[in-house]
Amino acid sequence: MRRILLAAALAVSSAAAQAADLSVVATFSILGDMVKEVGGERVAVTTLVGPDGDTHMFQPTPIEARTLGDADVVVVNGLGLEGWIERLIDVSGFDGRVVVASQEIAPRPIDGEHPSHGAAADGAHAGHRHDHGVVDPHAWQDLANGRAYVTAIAEGLAAADPEGAATYAEHAASYRAELAALESDLRARIAALPAERRSVVTSHDAFGYFKDAYGIAFVAPQGVSTDADPSARDVAALIRQIRDEGIGAVFLENISDARLIRQIASETDARIGGRLFSDALSGPDGDAPTYLEMMRHNIDTLTAALGG
Repeated sequence: MRRILLAAALAVSSAAAQAADLSVVATFSILGDMVKEVGGERVAVTTLVGPDGDTHMFQPTPIEARTLGDADVVVVNGLGLEGWIERLIDVSGFDGRVVVASQEIAPRPIDGEHPSHGAAADGAHAGHRHDHGVVDPHAWQDLANGRAYVTAIAEGLAAADPEGAATYAEHAASYRAELAALESDLRARIAALPAERRSVVTSHDAFGYFKDAYGIAFVAPQGVSTDADPSARDVAALIRQIRDEGIGAVFLENISDARLIRQIASETDARIGGRLFSDALSGPDGDAPTYLEMMRHNIDTLTAALGG
């Protein structure tokens, strides 16, 4: 009888612990991993756009609306990446806290002057239009921005779950230290590359923040979104640029069709340097199951191809 009562007590305790979890929805896999790192066992995380998924092209279903409607917190990138999120929030009946991970990021402009104000969660998915033009949503490609994301997530979780504030702050501090160490290694490895080898081609323009932060030039046949195919004129111009500038490596992306990059490689002297992860993580058994491993994989792949 004593064992039965103990088992019943443990079951009640477990159920209470599960009920205490903060239910968090992250819009895509990179944010989902960050939330897990910061939230630990206090959060139950669901990701809308999963591994190798294209957030630009995502079309929510009633299943995602129900998932969001039941959540306590939704974490979004902002900067116009999730053009569908406001509509999804409206139809889901979600009434919890919206955390914009990029809220403290200085957006990188696509055209016009540098924007003077912070991020927002709305906007077209080809880039968010601020007062001074369209901005690039791929801010996580700069590890300093990644650390700012972690801070925003920790603060958002703490606002929704004040009892967990100390835990979130501790996890965030440890995570930021790991990201800073990786960034130091990244800078040292890029500094060792010959200056004339620091230009590459990728499928779409997802690495602008990486370029600005670390000094590798990326060119791409597609713009910041994958929702429109490049024109034949754009592809031809890119092929001429590769030949004229002697760009030696082109890279596939995990979210993009490889055929265009293979065509570009076949028509130039550039070799395929490997696969980069731009807008999504890999599955758990892949090369980039976490944000840290994604950034480490990308720098390993870039430096191996450019230094060879």
